[in-house]
Amino acid sequence: MQPVEPQTLANLLAMPEGDQLAFVRGGFRPDALAETLAALANAQGGIVLIGIGRGRRLEGVADIDAAREATLDAALACTPPLALPLPVVVRHDEVDLLLVTVPAGLPHVYSVRGKYLRREGAADLPIAPDALRRLLLDRGATSWDRQPVFGATATDMDTVRVGAYARRVGPAAEADLTGFLLRRGCLVRHEDGALLPTNAGMLLFAGDVERYFPQCEITLVRYRGREMSDEFLREDIRDTLPEAVRRAEIWLSEHMRRGSRMVGLERHDWVQFPQGAVREALVNAVAHRDYTIRGEGIRIALFGDRLECYSPGRLPGHITLQNIVAERYSRNETLVQVLADFGLIERLGYGIDRMVRQMADAGLPPPDLRETAAGFLVTLRGHTGDDRHDAAGVDVSEWRRQGLNERQIAAMIYLAEQRRISNRELQELATDVSAETIRRDLADLVERGLLLRVGDKRGAYYILK
Repeated sequence: MQPVEPQTLANLLAMPEGDQLAFVRGGFRPDALAETLAALANAQGGIVLIGIGRGRRLEGVADIDAAREATLDAALACTPPLALPLPVVVRHDEVDLLLVTVPAGLPHVYSVRGKYLRREGAADLPIAPDALRRLLLDRGATSWDRQPVFGATATDMDTVRVGAYARRVGPAAEADLTGFLLRRGCLVRHEDGALLPTNAGMLLFAGDVERYFPQCEITLVRYRGREMSDEFLREDIRDTLPEAVRRAEIWLSEHMRRGSRMVGLERHDWVQFPQGAVREALVNAVAHRDYTIRGEGIRIALFGDRLECYSPGRLPGHITLQNIVAERYSRNETLVQVLADFGLIERLGYGIDRMVRQMADAGLPPPDLRETAAGFLVTLRGHTGDDRHDAAGVDVSEWRRQGLNERQIAAMIYLAEQRRISNRELQELATDVSAETIRRDLADLVERGLLLRVGDKRGAYYILK
């Protein structure tokens, strides 16, 4: 919820207390207010109106300066200290109220005296352990990909794959491979001194990824039309992340629609989607998905008009659909870094901005980005081979703009493939009109300067001029 200007106070007072609005008495205790501030910060942010008693009675704030100081003390009582905009004094019905804004998308998880609370409805409730763990991961307070995989040992990492990675990085990695993997977050040292692979280390280099991470799967499906149907091609990939990306990219490239068309009198090859945009969607899904979600993997579906890429887990941290192009945040920092070492992703960000540029350069609409109940969906709209193109992939928009009829367009398409056409051949393409109509159609194309007539009488034929 955005900060509310004083003149909108009447509308705010008419709203019920809820997930993003709390009413607090004028004579509040700072520790009680701290719990409400932390609860809002751990949820979606919101607004606190100070000076409203039981039954929504406007009692006001007697000493504004003291209330401001107490509000700041309440924010500082949170762990870590909560940084808030300065409270605003608003006046309603001759009563002064204090409006406190808790911004959305704060970077930490906040507690008060060891209690973790979250705003749910009009109450500040304790966060359940599982929900707290997920919130800590989402806010970056702890990193899942750097946690050890208990039950696994360093020997479960494929030495061939690790060695190939070190050679790619260079002498610094090869000279002290163990130290480099520790610094990268692929290994951690247990308190007893043993080296343990992290979640990232196993996802990137394990000899048997599926054993430890059954959710680490990419499902690729190609449908013939624009909707799901019983007729499709499918590929399920379970492998280390670098290898899974490589295999998925090859599959998608092989199953995208391709063709050629005539633009005017020139031949142009086309592909359904820009290869770079497809790669960005794939790699971002692999690098930034929530691997703590079990029972669901990445799903990529190719349709006749679009590509849909779904990854488990909603947007992390402070990232929203509104700021996703400009802001930077990595749920899985180690995975992102190593995938960047492999040249599969840029360390600086999501690549959404590059995807937007690549789609624009191809004359296609920008990616459609959407959060679902438990995941994130990227949709790319591609060239379809129809709309302004005919079924053979020929661009007919310019001919239609010039006023050519369907028989004349059929003749031009025929010439794009066969190089020449006769009066009789066009008659076979348009059996519902007379020979004289066909003659006039061809004569008109000659007069427009599109065709050239070769020969006389029965042996005459036409070619593109």
